[in-house]
Amino acid sequence: MLPEPPDVPSRRRGGRPAAGTDLPLTVALVVPLHGPGGILGPSCELAAQLAAEEMNAAGGVAGRPVRLVPVDGAGPPQEVAAQVEALVRFGAVDAVVGWHISAVRRALAPRIAHLVPYVYTAQYEGGERTPGVFLTGETDRRHLLPAMRLLAEVTGVRRWFTVGNDYVWPRVTAAAARRHARECGGRTVGEALLPLGSADFGPVLRRIERSEADAVLMLLVGADAVRFNRAFAARGLPARCQRLSTHMDENMLLASGADGTAGLWAAAGYFETLATAESLDFNRRFARRFGVDAPVVGSLGESCFEGLRLLGALAERAGSADVRAMHAVRDSVGYEGPRGALRLRGNHLDQRVYLARADTFDFAVIAQL
Repeated sequence: MLPEPPDVPSRRRGGRPAAGTDLPLTVALVVPLHGPGGILGPSCELAAQLAAEEMNAAGGVAGRPVRLVPVDGAGPPQEVAAQVEALVRFGAVDAVVGWHISAVRRALAPRIAHLVPYVYTAQYEGGERTPGVFLTGETDRRHLLPAMRLLAEVTGVRRWFTVGNDYVWPRVTAAAARRHARECGGRTVGEALLPLGSADFGPVLRRIERSEADAVLMLLVGADAVRFNRAFAARGLPARCQRLSTHMDENMLLASGADGTAGLWAAAGYFETLATAESLDFNRRFARRFGVDAPVVGSLGESCFEGLRLLGALAERAGSADVRAMHAVRDSVGYEGPRGALRLRGNHLDQRVYLARADTFDFAVIAQL
């Protein structure tokens, strides 16, 4: 553990400025800037920037302007956690928000959640209950089973093969998928968990072919999913196999190529093509601020907008950015954003979830789960 800094008198632990100061609310934005998840970094950063600018235009958070400090969340989990903890303990940041893999969250939460609020925005495996951690992302329990069930009803798939990266989220989700497949009247016929950064999917694709699977559950991060989609299409598997992902956005569709998105489905709480008043208004504001050539903001990037908005709602309700005060009021916190009217239930954001089918480089939303 790092020692308490003796030379930062202008801040207090917990995100509250000392009396008489006019400090901004400084937020560490922890998102991947390289590696498999790096394809999502630009949309995460822009969505968070828009949230901060809009919050500041409305007077800031609890009277304090919001300032973002980007942190690359793509490194080894313990290294990322140590870097963010140092920022917190030396008074450089008052809160942490971001999209990053669960392995980083598990390393980071015990180090900082009792010191500053930590808003984790990624879809994840569920089960996080650390006080001071607030979660905006979808959980497997909330959307994986309904998505598998509906896909089975719509397409008739019964034999599932799971392909994922080898860390906590895919491992836990693969186990849940085995149960869900049985509940949907099917079964899991194979699993493969590969290191982050994998490029050769030939052996896995041969296993899928031999298993006679008619559905693949993809638990791959960013560029790994893109490479898998390309290899899947090159082998001609979309003609015989549907794919379902709970981690897929429009940037990944574009990178996969037109052939790579055939037969691909996704479940999420937000899609860029979601035709609700809140989503359409968000898209309009985003395009006006960053231009039509900016990265598309699908569910993964947009989650960082939600993370900043939730942090603001918690601070306003608590009257400060003190993590203990936020924890005490969490069950009364809600706000309206691109995903509609949302409320915290415990430390998780309660939200609608949708199933969508890839239509080349966009998603066609099929149903609310």
